[in-house]
Amino acid sequence: MRGAVIHAPGDVRFETLDDPKILHPTDAIIRTALSCVCGSDLWPYRGLEPIGDPHPMGHEYVGFVEEVGSEVTSVKPGQFVVGSFATSDNTCANCRNGFQSNCLHREFMSTCQADYVRIPNAQGTLVATAETPAEEFWPGLLAVSDVMGTGWWAADAAEVEPGSTAVVVGDGAVGLSAVIAAKEMGAERIIAMSRHEPRQKLALEFGATDIVSERGEEGVARIKDLTDGMGADAVLECVGTAEAMRQAQHSARPGGSVGFVGVPHQVAIDGQELFFSHVGLRGGPAPVRRYLPDLMDRVLTGRINPGKVFDLTLPLDQVAEGYKAMDERRAVKALLKP
Repeated sequence: MRGAVIHAPGDVRFETLDDPKILHPTDAIIRTALSCVCGSDLWPYRGLEPIGDPHPMGHEYVGFVEEVGSEVTSVKPGQFVVGSFATSDNTCANCRNGFQSNCLHREFMSTCQADYVRIPNAQGTLVATAETPAEEFWPGLLAVSDVMGTGWWAADAAEVEPGSTAVVVGDGAVGLSAVIAAKEMGAERIIAMSRHEPRQKLALEFGATDIVSERGEEGVARIKDLTDGMGADAVLECVGTAEAMRQAQHSARPGGSVGFVGVPHQVAIDGQELFFSHVGLRGGPAPVRRYLPDLMDRVLTGRINPGKVFDLTLPLDQVAEGYKAMDERRAVKALLKP
């Protein structure tokens, strides 16, 4: 088969790879219908995470089941399936508590920008649609496998409630999905922090009521101006940088909550500042599997369309251009078609 391999910062190649095989009775093999490039893939691409030896890339996927291991009964060959970037058995204590992304048997997906993918823990990870959906729904379902599920987790972790004021820090695919989530959870006011006009327009289309283009302490000051000096009830941090986390913490009102879902890089929390702020923090890898059935239904019924975050569509063999376009901010998110 063919797939993306990262060799060094800025060096992603499309290569011939070994076909995946069933290694454990809990595995499945899927034929990829769509994959994509994630904002978190840019950390190693930009040299901000170690790469080590050349290795495959990608953790978002929808596709058709080709083969299943002997212990997989929840899906069968031929079905269209959606999964999570973090696999889970969906039966351990952490899974039963709703944190499938911390499953005791978790494996993070990392080979999905390819023609075929082996899915560990397939029984608890994959969710099949009732029938093969029309292709117009595939991008939205692909978004559910990570960015929409992660945006939903940001809103959930930040405790967005009906009538509340929410701030979204970050205008990438996760941040834009978080706007959808905040609206679906009933936020009355949704302030999107963005300085890029195309992303601002999409945020407004998704339900944002206000746009704040300032960053850092200037951005915080603007949030305070918009909230009568108090700050927001819920802040959804969708970037992962130290600046974004500070901005999120300082934008929340006393008693408010921050849901942080951007993979942290050089983020440090000042314990004394947090203590006196009365701001709550919760985050981590999104428990996408918890939300999959609900979010898939919202996509398939047309209630939400997170597939609009894909503003660049490429054949899989042009995956390197997808990375380059996102790195240069010429694209929010690159969709890859095998």
